[in-house]
Amino acid sequence: MWHDKLIVYLCMAYISLSHRLMRMQYTENMIKQLNNSAVERVHRVVKILQFGEGNFLRAFADWILDVANEKGVIDMGVAIVKPRQGKSVVVENMRKQDNLYHVVLEGISAGVPTVETRLITVVEDAFTPDDSTSYEKYILSPDLRFVISNTTEAGIRMDDDDVLAEIPRTFPGKITNLLWRRWNYFRGDGSKGLFMICCELIEDNGCRLRDCVLRHASKAGLPQEFIEWVERCNWFIDTLVDRIVSGLPEKIGNVQAMLGYGDNCIVKGELYHQWVIGGDGACRLREELPLHRAGLNVHFAESVKEFRDKKVRVLNGSHTGMVAMGLLSGCETVAEAFDNENISRFINGMVANEVLPTLGGDRGALRSFALSILERFRNPYIRHKLESIALNSLSKWEARNFDTVKDFMANFGRIAGHEVFTFACLLALYAPDSGFEPQDNPGHVALIRSMWNDENPEGTVRAIVCRSGIFIRDFEKEVPGFCALAARYLREIRFQGIEKALHHFLTQEL
Repeated sequence: MWHDKLIVYLCMAYISLSHRLMRMQYTENMIKQLNNSAVERVHRVVKILQFGEGNFLRAFADWILDVANEKGVIDMGVAIVKPRQGKSVVVENMRKQDNLYHVVLEGISAGVPTVETRLITVVEDAFTPDDSTSYEKYILSPDLRFVISNTTEAGIRMDDDDVLAEIPRTFPGKITNLLWRRWNYFRGDGSKGLFMICCELIEDNGCRLRDCVLRHASKAGLPQEFIEWVERCNWFIDTLVDRIVSGLPEKIGNVQAMLGYGDNCIVKGELYHQWVIGGDGACRLREELPLHRAGLNVHFAESVKEFRDKKVRVLNGSHTGMVAMGLLSGCETVAEAFDNENISRFINGMVANEVLPTLGGDRGALRSFALSILERFRNPYIRHKLESIALNSLSKWEARNFDTVKDFMANFGRIAGHEVFTFACLLALYAPDSGFEPQDNPGHVALIRSMWNDENPEGTVRAIVCRSGIFIRDFEKEVPGFCALAARYLREIRFQGIEKALHHFLTQEL
């Protein structure tokens, strides 16, 4: 009798396994490799050169441009160039699939879980600066009109560079070189100037890039006629960008099966997006790149400052503030960090007690804005890795968090303890024995570790803040007492551990 049952069981198991194999084979047969032969697409003239192949620009700017193309308000293609020389896995994968990829957006819309997918067809080419043939083809193209960039907060800063080299080292150096070559090639034709649309999360991003370019041109002894052409015929646009992008999905096979394409460049993000464009040249850009006409959350304004201060200090400042303490606490994602009661309480307290009091505007509206931002951190569909946010954290903290410290001192006469605690966490994360290898300027990381002395935390902090040259601003000079407080917190984090140090901080704040 048991033999009969065993035979039945084995037959059922065989049938079940056969069905699973058939479904797997069916799924594999249904998935097509994404390229030009698999989909219909309209090829467009490249009018936009994009410095930055990363997840954010591809899920934000390229997504917006793709929608605008579909709506018929623009008709242009994008060529993506990696900001720095060297290989890029993203560029290699993009080229393998003819620069096509999907953006998958997930979140809650009107109380309903929502997933939106879009095949992005706006990108016509992707390459690195080492490909001098492609680089020169686009920078000297008569069709080129716009340059979009996201080189992170570390990208737009004045460093020594040879702007007359074939490919300068820094991003401002590259733009100076690009404009110089373009001015020569078109013999100073005023119609061949460009719009520089900066997406870096620093204040006055476009203006700062313009200042770097003019300083580079003057330092290199380039002719006055060229400098006047840069000032008269080119526009450096300030912008503010907002969308949480988590990047390549972890279970990419499931997403590929849902899409029906073998796409290794998928980018995941949240549904929400906002692009505020302002400053000199914004009105003219509005006519030439009317993205607002596509029903997108794109705003042209006289200034982005009010939008920027709120968004950068609340959202990005909170991200940068939590990233080090989250990683030190063993968290992998923003959601995991926010599920940690002490970290969540700390970030909410930092925003309510230090960030919002430094911002102008209606108090009720600011609290509602902050609440909506912090709720986005809990989006269950976005697995936003802290390690990804930690990229270039040194310059990010300076750009996103220090202004709150400075303004808090100016307004209330005391140091913003929450913000300084996040800086201490950041230094602890960069310590020689932290077990974390920062994706940051290698020279800066090496300098911090060479200056490290656990027996003298204040000496360590002062050396890093005041003498290393890592930061553009002198935190101690602008906020006296900064180093002593950061050193006190750093000592507690190093000798007690992040959990006890954080608990002690929160207990003191009661």
